[in-house]
Amino acid sequence: MSEQIIKIGGKKLNVKMVCETNVLQAVVQDVRTKQILRVGFVNDEAIAKMEETKTVYMLNDDQSGLEEITGGEYFKPIAVDSFVYNTDKSAVIIKALPEGSTTGADTFRGDKNIEDLAFLSYLQDFIEKRKREMPEGSYTTKLFTKGVNKISQKVGEEAVETVIEATNGTGEQFLYESSDLIYHLIVLLTEKGYRIEDLARELKARHKE
Repeated sequence: MSEQIIKIGGKKLNVKMVCETNVLQAVVQDVRTKQILRVGFVNDEAIAKMEETKTVYMLNDDQSGLEEITGGEYFKPIAVDSFVYNTDKSAVIIKALPEGSTTGADTFRGDKNIEDLAFLSYLQDFIEKRKREMPEGSYTTKLFTKGVNKISQKVGEEAVETVIEATNGTGEQFLYESSDLIYHLIVLLTEKGYRIEDLARELKARHKE
């Protein structure tokens, strides 16, 4: 029996079973933001468990059993979206849907893994949290309290201000008003039950090279 000790994030893992059992290298990735949430190993039992429960399981560090993976804003079990295998099925990407924001839970061995564009997804996670909790004194709470008509009005106002700055203002003010527009648009999307990713999918469907 061959045995190999490898290190991941400073931890030593015994992978002596890799050659004799169907153990795959695995990466858990947020399907929305593409952030890497976890790296490790899975086997047939873990895959079957994930297909049954629709939540992420991986082998524990010594590969003696399965471990349910938690994360996201509430450190709950992470939902499975899909699996993507390489050509020889020696590795798998587990596309996952953690509940709420993954900021703080999405560190890859201690390093933040948030890209600028992914912040829009995080921002909507935060706005959705505001909608659930409705804390007093929050501007976002105030918008949700006034409903879709008021939110839509604010989107229109911010669009006009963005156009004004684009034609007559400075670059700095244009970006400032554009940011206000995007923020209010995400609030409107949230009120209507949509995600910023839905816009990305729509644009992707329209795109032609």
